[in-house]
Amino acid sequence: MGAFLMAADRRVLRMKPVRRPFFRVDLIFVIIAIFGGVIILLPFAWMVATSLLPANVAYAYPPRFFPNQFRYQNYVEVLKSSVPFAMLFMNSLKISVIITVAQLLTCSLAAYGFARLTFPGRDIIFRVLLATLMVPVQVTIIPIFLGMSKLGMVDTHYSLILPALTSVFGIFMLRQFFLTLPREFEDSGRMDGATYLRIFIRIILPQTGPTIAAFAILTFNNTWNNYFVPLVFLNSWAKMTLPLGIAALKGYMGSGNQSAVMAGVTMAALPVVLVFIFAQRYFIEGVALSGLKG
Repeated sequence: MGAFLMAADRRVLRMKPVRRPFFRVDLIFVIIAIFGGVIILLPFAWMVATSLLPANVAYAYPPRFFPNQFRYQNYVEVLKSSVPFAMLFMNSLKISVIITVAQLLTCSLAAYGFARLTFPGRDIIFRVLLATLMVPVQVTIIPIFLGMSKLGMVDTHYSLILPALTSVFGIFMLRQFFLTLPREFEDSGRMDGATYLRIFIRIILPQTGPTIAAFAILTFNNTWNNYFVPLVFLNSWAKMTLPLGIAALKGYMGSGNQSAVMAGVTMAALPVVLVFIFAQRYFIEGVALSGLKG
């Protein structure tokens, strides 16, 4: 036995050490990710830098990413302009929050019904809903406008909120996630006498943290940046949203102060960035909790 161990030790000593390649694969991926991140951040850096430049050098070539002088008056000019920027900001915030909360509620309930409940015509109805994703909003905007006009809701926030109370994409996204959950969760709830609604609220919904966070980010971002629908339905400054105000800042044929326009765009992008940072925390926590419960 001792001779066998000594021979094994000699074989181990004769083994050549494994040489790692000079360029490791994970290092290459890190370099590519950093390069891609820099490319993505360059337009944002130019936007912020331009918002701090004088108007006469806003579109200088080559573009300036680090201004040699900071003109904070561009932000003051936006707030003091004829465009009621603060009021438009609050309008966009109100509409985006209401639509995001409404879609999270309606889409999650509908998705749970399509994923877990059995009723006549379920698959046919779901396929018809998916077919509507191929129809752009520009096709349906005329009948929606006529309907809102009949109800007297043109130039009101209801014309933006009511058609967006639910989302077919949200139903599809959440349904696909609900299908991946094991049915043992629901079976245990039924054994305890829980209703479908109680099972959904107490058992299913806590498992959907990552998907809910991702869908909330997408919904808020799309609603906040929506330009076409408010352009059709809103006429007065008191009801307009922020994208319309930024377009008005540009002036006729782009004759406005372009540095002030970039200042307005920078302030308009800030809530979206904050929402992403805030929801990202819950996104990571949801992934961790889902892994522990799985």
